[in-house]
Amino acid sequence: MKLYASEIRVGMLIEYKNDLWQVLKTQHVKPGKGGAFAQVEMKSVNKNTKLNERFRSSESVEKATLDETKFNYLYSDEIDYHFMNPKSYEQINIKKEVVGDKGKMLTENLEVSISFHNEEPLIVDLPNQVTCIIETTDVALKGQTASSSYKPATLDNGINIQVPPFIDSGDKIIVDTRTMEYIKKI
Repeated sequence: MKLYASEIRVGMLIEYKNDLWQVLKTQHVKPGKGGAFAQVEMKSVNKNTKLNERFRSSESVEKATLDETKFNYLYSDEIDYHFMNPKSYEQINIKKEVVGDKGKMLTENLEVSISFHNEEPLIVDLPNQVTCIIETTDVALKGQTASSSYKPATLDNGINIQVPPFIDSGDKIIVDTRTMEYIKKI
């Protein structure tokens, strides 16, 4: 699908220079002299390199078509995470580098959305919120009741986050997977 430069948004995947690029930043500029353009910072999905490119507003780029499928997380080994399609029971494995730090948030049977481009898995999207258990946290200090005061805590999956003072070890909480921030206590 063709896109004009003014339609490029952060997070999009575009095909450019025989590679697949994820848009990191975009800025639309209308200089006093000359035509408007979009300054776009992109990261290569395959090569892990960055590119700053300037597209005139009349130029068009190809938006990558992605097939999105729901999968359930099964388990992980030293190299891969393993997922199963709940409809066809087909199992796939995805390298840990593709999933990234989000892999620590995976729990057994968690439903994730995997985006494919030409049968190659590119993006693993977790649900926006997951339930975690506080493994350890500091004791809240008396008098530290300001609304902005948070204390460090370690989750059962090893991730460190900031939580409100009333959270104790063993509590179940909901964490936002996009920002890795505390949402609420269950």
